[in-house]
Amino acid sequence: MTRTISVFSALFFSFAIALATSSQAQGADQVDTSGIVEMQIGDPDAAVTVIEYASFTCPHCATFHEGPFKQLKADYIDPGKINFIYREVYFDRYGLWASIVARCGEGAENRFFGISDIIYERQQEWARQEDPADVVASLRRIGKTAGLMDEQLDQCFTDGDNAQALYALWLERAEEDEIESTPTFIINGRKYSNMSYADMKELIDNALGES
Repeated sequence: MTRTISVFSALFFSFAIALATSSQAQGADQVDTSGIVEMQIGDPDAAVTVIEYASFTCPHCATFHEGPFKQLKADYIDPGKINFIYREVYFDRYGLWASIVARCGEGAENRFFGISDIIYERQQEWARQEDPADVVASLRRIGKTAGLMDEQLDQCFTDGDNAQALYALWLERAEEDEIESTPTFIINGRKYSNMSYADMKELIDNALGES
């Protein structure tokens, strides 16, 4: 009985968030977003920074993370040539729920990219379900696969302040960087739409050459 209540508490809150933010940025500037951790890997002091704006429910984002991102990680992130920042886009409530799971628990920044990989790998399993309760249940299973406990997931799904802060920060960044589609990449301050890995590699190499 406890688990059912927990799932539907999460659903109820997320519906409330959707209603509260339906007027775009209304009141977003009054939400404290200082506690939201920037998810990044690579060398934070690298001369080149690549920012990806992506939604966990976006098929093109899943394709990027299943292939090009692995190449990017091997060629540039792991060797410390660049700093890579991942910023979530919330075009739908399912994407917000997935982000809550990816960011759940103490030390979430150390697990984030690993959980994100699983979320993208299983996107067809959870994001295309019609019943929202099934979506939450599937995301919970992913979280537990990554080592999260039921109690941690309960707390994360019912943390209204955190969910509101995540959404408010997304609205702020979307306006600041003019994000309209996913994935969108910003390479050393220049914005680009989805592209092949070959094109991204050329842009990064050029940026490294300029640094």
